[in-house]
Amino acid sequence: MEDISYNPKKIESTVQNHWAKNKTFSVTEDKTKKKFYCLPMIPYPSGKLHMGHVRNYTISDVISRYQRMLGKNVLQPIGWDAFGLPAEETAIKKGISPKKWTLKNISIMKQQLQSLGFSYDWNREITTCQPEYYRWEQSFFIKLFKKNLVYKKKTIVNWCSIDNTVLANEQAQNGKCWRCGSKITFKKISQWFIRITAYAEELLKDLKLLDKWPKEVISMQKNWIGESEGIQIKCKIQNKDYFLKIYTTKPETIMGITFFAISIHHPLISTILKNNIQINQFFKKNIDILSTDFKNNNNLLGINTNLFILHPITQKKIPLWITNYVRHDYATGAIMAVPGNNHVDYSFAKLYNIPIKLIFSEVYNKNTEKKIILINSSKFNNLSIKQARQKIVKILIENKIAKLHKYYKIKDWCISRQRYWGTPIPMVKDSKKNILPIPEKELPVKLPKYIHKDEHTQSLKSYNEWIKTKLNGEQVIRESDTFDTFMESSWYYARYTNTTFNTDILDPTSTKYWLPVDQYIGGIEHAVMHLIYFRFYHKLLRDFGYVDSSEPVKKLTCQGMVVIDSFYIYNNDGSKKWLSPYKLNIERNKNGKIIKISKKNCLHKIMYAGKIKMSKSKNNGINPHSIINQYGADTLRLFLMFAAPIHKSLEWNSNSIIGMHRFLKKIWNFIYTDKIKNIRYSSNKIDYDQNIIQYKLNNTIINVTRNIEKNNSFNTAIAHIMKFFNYIENIYNDKKIKYKKLKKSLESIIKMMYPFTPHICFILWKKINGKKKCIDNEKWPSIDKNFTVQNNSIIVVQINGKKRNIINITNHLSKKEIINLIMNKTEIKKYFYKKIIKKIIYIPNKVINFVLKK
Repeated sequence: MEDISYNPKKIESTVQNHWAKNKTFSVTEDKTKKKFYCLPMIPYPSGKLHMGHVRNYTISDVISRYQRMLGKNVLQPIGWDAFGLPAEETAIKKGISPKKWTLKNISIMKQQLQSLGFSYDWNREITTCQPEYYRWEQSFFIKLFKKNLVYKKKTIVNWCSIDNTVLANEQAQNGKCWRCGSKITFKKISQWFIRITAYAEELLKDLKLLDKWPKEVISMQKNWIGESEGIQIKCKIQNKDYFLKIYTTKPETIMGITFFAISIHHPLISTILKNNIQINQFFKKNIDILSTDFKNNNNLLGINTNLFILHPITQKKIPLWITNYVRHDYATGAIMAVPGNNHVDYSFAKLYNIPIKLIFSEVYNKNTEKKIILINSSKFNNLSIKQARQKIVKILIENKIAKLHKYYKIKDWCISRQRYWGTPIPMVKDSKKNILPIPEKELPVKLPKYIHKDEHTQSLKSYNEWIKTKLNGEQVIRESDTFDTFMESSWYYARYTNTTFNTDILDPTSTKYWLPVDQYIGGIEHAVMHLIYFRFYHKLLRDFGYVDSSEPVKKLTCQGMVVIDSFYIYNNDGSKKWLSPYKLNIERNKNGKIIKISKKNCLHKIMYAGKIKMSKSKNNGINPHSIINQYGADTLRLFLMFAAPIHKSLEWNSNSIIGMHRFLKKIWNFIYTDKIKNIRYSSNKIDYDQNIIQYKLNNTIINVTRNIEKNNSFNTAIAHIMKFFNYIENIYNDKKIKYKKLKKSLESIIKMMYPFTPHICFILWKKINGKKKCIDNEKWPSIDKNFTVQNNSIIVVQINGKKRNIINITNHLSKKEIINLIMNKTEIKKYFYKKIIKKIIYIPNKVINFVLKK
């Protein structure tokens, strides 16, 4: 006898095997179809999927399956961002190679992804640590080198002493390492850079093209690129034959200068240090403060150089200071300090007893309108800010002291990393210190075989035999740095268009068909790292003729985090120990607020940290696989799409998981159990109006389609489907409709549920339509235009104020035609038998009430 119970584990395994065997989601270019490229951000193979992963990839899969049902040629690939510090650190601790650890994790995570039923084209799977992938990255880097778009120079860099590597500016967040959170220090070493500043203006300008990107991301990128327009002034240093260049966006404040200041890394510093014992001692004494990023006015530090700068207009002598608050990596690394108009300059001047000069004053005209004018500014007194700016700039430019200048906050992308586990930079240095590229025919430059050592970290410098090599018969030294892993994740989306192309980095024919990406899904935390590099790399590829669009992605969706109640206790040393929420006894009031937390044998006070992101470090994560084993992948997928709008944080709720499972079980039982078809109906059964069902079905299809298309409101779309299914179930249970008349409605429900819960829908579709029918080939449900919202209305029929029926009418019918229609309906005629109609009250398109004489 056939097992008709809902068994997710069994049906999901069966359906996934079908997809794998038939390669259902593998695609090729098809010019007869409209393409749709849907892409979730490439995962890092940490070994286990977390709920944030699952939410991200479910969003992508829902969109992909929906677009396929619209008849589009859909590409949804997946791969692995496989280089990086976490794998290397873990490998060191375990005494194994990073490659072995990474490939093992990939195998595990691949099985996890497949168990969730994601419709990936696995034929295009990418692993970025494989030479077949990164050899093209090396090849393209050499092309950039030959076009002078990459260079190596000795410079001040952000240094993480825990990871023993350089960090790009985007990775040094608030003076801390983006990955481990340790304090950043500054270090001067030779590094490789890509000239992202050459594209700064275009990266900023082209943000206008991204009208389907979140406004928050646009704003964050705009601020990070940081365009500013001002003037660069060449200031004479007294008794010296060189100048100090400063940059300002407020030339109107120039008469308020009371000191000049330079960064501790300014080029002048080396000259100043040569003959100044006092300043040398200052640097040695304060090295810890000077080598970290300036945070606030509480740790201001500086020293007078005893050099004087001549004021660019008055020629008055003004002292030059070295300070820790002037940024070395912005503009010229030197400023004109106006403490009367800048709060940091003011704090520094107060700290070191430097004069403060006020140059602005508020005045009021006869209409009591406020105006700001200059004071204590010689010939510029009484001018407005705008007038003073224009006059001062004109004088400086005419005297060839200054020029208009535009600066960007963004700096060239530092791509060198002093680690083993990364793509080797394909360059060498010859005996004359010349930097040369590896010939194309010798690519890829592969990593040497990993040798485990006791050190916490290691770089390629320790691989002596590998470092020494020959180029054209001459002994040379390989570059020992590897690429920043953001390099691999900046072009993978384009390689997906043809992963087997073996003559160049990309196949222009494939990229022309598939790019740009139509929908990209990932976290907003990538806004000023990955997404800036991503856009920049696309423009490089465009300028080398590999792609023909200016931006890589049309629409970006940033999903919210999965959050959960989190708890901790304080250890004896004051550190936090995070506790699993599932091992605590938690009491709540009727409003769900936590009123008591306890744990067996726990003597410490348990602290509530609020709802925070699920993570291994906070001991609050839930293994997706445990949910799949208990309730099935479809249940988890449905919960993650229904529990919250996708751009908002999702609060984990185990009860809601159970609710989703019950709903799927209810649909299964309604469609799949044989007893439904065998019910006999009495002769006096009321057959519900098919027009009303069609109207409600139309309305559901319209709403669900709009919710998915307009703003990916999946939670609202699912709510509409649930509401319609409950309506169908109710009218059937009330014996108002025969099962066979519900077939079209049930088919539409299954189709609309398919993107969210594909496994159960695959089986139920075959149950309704026969084993040879496959929902994977079905189109999105269409509406019957004869029953659209615009053309039809639902009319409630009342007799003496009591509801007796509901009818569906076309809106063009007159009141007389509606009355005739009602009077001829069998189920309503009985109410008028031997009765006189006293009056009829009609509210158009809503209700009609027949008042009968008693």
